[in-house]
Amino acid sequence: MGFWRGTGEAGAAEAKGTVRSIAPEETAVLLETARSVIVVPGYGMAVAQAQHAVAELANVLKEREVEIKYAIHPVAGRMPGHMNVLLAEADVPYELLYEMEAINPHFPEADIALVVGANDVTNPAAKSDKNSPLYGMPILEVDRAKSIIVLKRSMRPGFAGVDNDLYYNEKCMMLFGDAKQSITRLVSEMKSLL
Repeated sequence: MGFWRGTGEAGAAEAKGTVRSIAPEETAVLLETARSVIVVPGYGMAVAQAQHAVAELANVLKEREVEIKYAIHPVAGRMPGHMNVLLAEADVPYELLYEMEAINPHFPEADIALVVGANDVTNPAAKSDKNSPLYGMPILEVDRAKSIIVLKRSMRPGFAGVDNDLYYNEKCMMLFGDAKQSITRLVSEMKSLL
């Protein structure tokens, strides 16, 4: 695992703490030991066109008897229902999709919350920072999972333009790179662990 500290324009990031990065090989080992994974798709999944890779990873995990759920935020993506459409395109069974109100109570039971390109909709500042432009917006409470793995290209903020406090959580690890490429590599790593 590596560590990243914000500098320059993200000087505030340094004050918030350290971001831990994780390699695909380490991520595969963590997923291999999980019993429950909640996948949190976001706009980054759409941009990378990673929905089919996400579904393939979920199938590999299901073969290992890992319980899979998908957490759907109503405004994730560019329009309401965007994530549902993409996951349906990848043949993800509809019964595995959980709307925000239904999934939030399940995060504390999840061994891993796997965040695929979701940013503002997972930012705990929406609950705790009255100065945040996100304050008061309902979020997916991924910070309550036992471990959090975020797939993201960089530390750039989401649509709202604010830093995501989640990334500085001690339970959070960042798998940097294109979501489709990262997940394809994860699938290969997991298959090699058989």
